[in-house]
Amino acid sequence: MDIWEKLYMVAKEQYHPQDVSPFVYAHHVVCALETQRGDIFTGFCIESCSGVMNLCAERVAALNMYVNSGQTVVKRLIAFRDKAPFGEGSGMPCGACREFFMQLAKENRDMEIMVDFEKRETVRLKELIPNWWGEERYTELHKEERIG
Repeated sequence: MDIWEKLYMVAKEQYHPQDVSPFVYAHHVVCALETQRGDIFTGFCIESCSGVMNLCAERVAALNMYVNSGQTVVKRLIAFRDKAPFGEGSGMPCGACREFFMQLAKENRDMEIMVDFEKRETVRLKELIPNWWGEERYTELHKEERIG
């Protein structure tokens, strides 16, 4: 079993769409991520009618990673609904999730995102957000660290 199959199987355990209440729906999109240290964290999507509680599976997995380990760097990520990513944009993190990962750690630009599970085709986050607006802040931070 390769790491992608392991991530898929762990995420799949979270997939069981359900109405939490007449206003909240959850577990219809799931995610597993592998950290730089090799730990695996999962998340599931949760949405409410008012929109105040909407969280994607990817951000929930990232929050689980940070809350439970203090880690911020993701090596690999897989997200899907009822079946593994199959190309054509399936499994792609939304813009808010892409931005969150870029802001969470500079190294996340190199994280692999599963595009097509059968072909083991991946894309790096930096390919999805070329010329990211925040690069300058990371550059300034590293300058300050060298000076200080």
